[in-house]
Amino acid sequence: MSQATVSKKGKPVYVIGVGMTKFEKPGKRDWDYPDMAKEAGERALADAGISYTEVEQAVIGYCYGDSTCGQRALYTLGLTGIPIVNVNNNCSTGSSALFLAKQLVAGGNADCVIALGFEKMERGSLSAKYTDRTNPLDKHMEVMLNTRGVNAKVPFAPQMFGNAGREHMEKYKTTKEQLAKIAEKNHRHSALNPYSQFRDIYTLEQILSSPVIHEPLTKLQCCPTSDGAACAILANEDFVKKHKLEHQAVEIVGAGMGTDMPGSFKDSCIKMVGFELSQKAARDAFSQSNLSPSDVQVVELHDCFSANELITYEALGLCEEGKAGELVSSGNNTYGGKYVVNPSGGLISKGHPLGATGLAQCTELCWQLRGMCGKRQVPKAKVALQHNIGLGGAAVVMIYRLGFPDKWKPYQSVPNPAIEEPIIKPNSKL
Repeated sequence: MSQATVSKKGKPVYVIGVGMTKFEKPGKRDWDYPDMAKEAGERALADAGISYTEVEQAVIGYCYGDSTCGQRALYTLGLTGIPIVNVNNNCSTGSSALFLAKQLVAGGNADCVIALGFEKMERGSLSAKYTDRTNPLDKHMEVMLNTRGVNAKVPFAPQMFGNAGREHMEKYKTTKEQLAKIAEKNHRHSALNPYSQFRDIYTLEQILSSPVIHEPLTKLQCCPTSDGAACAILANEDFVKKHKLEHQAVEIVGAGMGTDMPGSFKDSCIKMVGFELSQKAARDAFSQSNLSPSDVQVVELHDCFSANELITYEALGLCEEGKAGELVSSGNNTYGGKYVVNPSGGLISKGHPLGATGLAQCTELCWQLRGMCGKRQVPKAKVALQHNIGLGGAAVVMIYRLGFPDKWKPYQSVPNPAIEEPIIKPNSKL
């Protein structure tokens, strides 16, 4: 390993390979989580051009499944005896696995680490699985009960984020149309992403007139449950240079994670769903990177509901507090504007397999920085920002840029995985 001096954020860490499956409606495709993991893992290894035997440690994320599913999933890639750690951090599980993998490399504990996330989900809205013990969201639900009340007939997640949207509307005069425009944008973006669960384009009127789930959120402003997996392979500088991967290595220049603070449990639904922890994670990541939000061109953020994308603009510093509605109306969140937010289609349209989402965001941003995204390519993308949040709570923010921009080369292999999902070859199961 390199003997370079380790700064507070550690040694430089690079994403050298990414891969993911298409996100699917639960039950639509005949597969299980080991199949998903194998598909995403093999694609990431192929992208990096390395063998699984060169991976020294693994961090695996999933929410629904028995203990050690991560081992069973990764065994489809090989039985090398490496350390495998399982991670569950609700909807931020994938990015939490990535965060830990990054720390392993930055701290000099490994030269090459794989971060992989998957989820095999049930159809319908999320619900509690263990009713004989304290619910980890009990304090969050108490905030909602005391400020807005609880409707037992509506799933908890759209109530929480819908009420955050209501609070923003009341406080800053944000409109239903501005919230719906976020969903319209993300559905439109997804039409160019072969990995998206949904690829239909809707008008603003169709989004507003779709069934109301919880005011102000309509069905087309809510993300679905999904099956799928995504994977990223991280390495240090010595490993990158040894394998001659400078032309595609993407550096993680900032990484922050935040958890709930006192404000989460007071009298604000906006803070209850994670505004302050997202804000803290973003500040930490930008501080490490010596960059600011104005340096960013492309963003993948956690749009589980359109209301959360709206309030996250402010938490990440993409606009001033109270100005998110104006950002939407100005068009500065899509192609031709200041930022392109969720070019993949986001959770609303690409889908949301909990353990995979954060790593799918990483995958999209690496493809964008490497100039691989064809018709959905963000012009002149130099700095990318990732945000992934899980109620309960954990928010992860990552900032990326090319690690060796002078060595960058256009992607020339066929097929290009960013714009054409690779053909799945039959493989024997372990």
